[in-house]
Amino acid sequence: MTQAPVVTRFAPSPTGYLHIGGARTALFNWLYARGRGGKFLLRIEDTDRERSTPEATAAILKGLTWLGLDWDGEAVSQFAGRARHAEVAHQMLARGNAYKCFATQEEIAAFRATAEAAKRSTLYQSPWREADPASQPDAPFVIRLKAPRTGATVIADEVQGEVRFGNDQLDDMVLLRSDGTPTYMLAVVVDDHDMGVTHVIRGDDHLTNAARQVQIYHAMGWDVPVFAHIPLIHGPDGKKLSKRHGAVGLEEYQAMGYPAAGMRNYLARLGWSHGDDEFFTDAQAREWFDLSGIGRAPARLDFKKLENLCGQHIAVSEDAALLPEIEAYLEAAQKPALTDAQRAGLARGLYCLKERAKTFPELIEKAHFILTDRPLALEPKAEAVLDTVSRGILRELTPHLQNVSWTREDLEATVATTAEAHGIGLGKIAGPLRAALAGRTVTPSVFDMMLTLGREETLARLADQAG
Repeated sequence: MTQAPVVTRFAPSPTGYLHIGGARTALFNWLYARGRGGKFLLRIEDTDRERSTPEATAAILKGLTWLGLDWDGEAVSQFAGRARHAEVAHQMLARGNAYKCFATQEEIAAFRATAEAAKRSTLYQSPWREADPASQPDAPFVIRLKAPRTGATVIADEVQGEVRFGNDQLDDMVLLRSDGTPTYMLAVVVDDHDMGVTHVIRGDDHLTNAARQVQIYHAMGWDVPVFAHIPLIHGPDGKKLSKRHGAVGLEEYQAMGYPAAGMRNYLARLGWSHGDDEFFTDAQAREWFDLSGIGRAPARLDFKKLENLCGQHIAVSEDAALLPEIEAYLEAAQKPALTDAQRAGLARGLYCLKERAKTFPELIEKAHFILTDRPLALEPKAEAVLDTVSRGILRELTPHLQNVSWTREDLEATVATTAEAHGIGLGKIAGPLRAALAGRTVTPSVFDMMLTLGREETLARLADQAG
């Protein structure tokens, strides 16, 4: 028997920013599908018309695109399928697996008040469940699921294990409201079935929903997908992640200067493991990712681990891929865009800047010598380094640099020769060179700066400071 292709989905509600927890859920679905040659689908659950906004939908699409998670086909609107959802509710009615309930809100409230006073279950039990259809009034009604009253609904969860829900704890939920609109529970099941979803990977806050949704699958005679309910993300203090812990929206992480590859790596490790592997590539993640590697305990956000992983990814990134991502960061952080000259300089210097930079702001800081204009503004420490003797040595060095072959080896030899002539070590001349070329005392290697700036700009900066 041929196994059906894997189909996963990410189904966010467009009511605000894309939460980092949602981004991780999307990543898990993407990895599982892509690693098995399957499909990863995107559905926007926009049935809450009061809270859903086009801006939030755009933010979700933008966030997923930045994270590098591509989806198959067009993003689906759940609201657009409301007629299909209603159709299924009426099919269940015809099959005898659902019924019309004419109870008013006041009657339901009175039932619950009486049950609470008598210390009985307040789960509503509609008197219309077994009513004769011939005796039904001409009045507004909802369509309710005729849920089993005895036994248990069992979820065979790939992460949580077997989870049992007593059916006496699950009510006859509403499938179709009196205005003809479907409820979330119905819409999710119909959409997942119609989209061919084989694996539902989502947060464990949906575990109770799974019990209700399985009952709909059973009522329709549909295949139940594989469920995997993953623990939520907590802050470093072990409490549910919130804004008090720092950034919770995915777009904030781009604006803070974390590279997308580092975010993918870190989010994959946040609740999932493959042995002791911490740093890995996208290809490795797709190959290794499996539901069995997801833990049951909530994962804790650790910014130090995030930064360390991001630094490793920046260091191994191709320069050609890094530059546009840096420019996208500058835009997201609302910082000035690079000029053509700055872009060209940064492209030349990335090889020496990306080592040990954990974030793009750190990399930009290291690139100060490229991004600043002449004449350089000197920091006080740099000003102090450029004393009369140092400036004299720079004046003596300048003619030797005018004709030397502009290679690292020849530049090092030329500077070393000048240092020896003055009976000083290379370090003693490197300090004034740093100050003259960058206006700072902490910079990349002076030879990396000279190679990046080029002969003309290097000599011009030395002339500015040599006096």
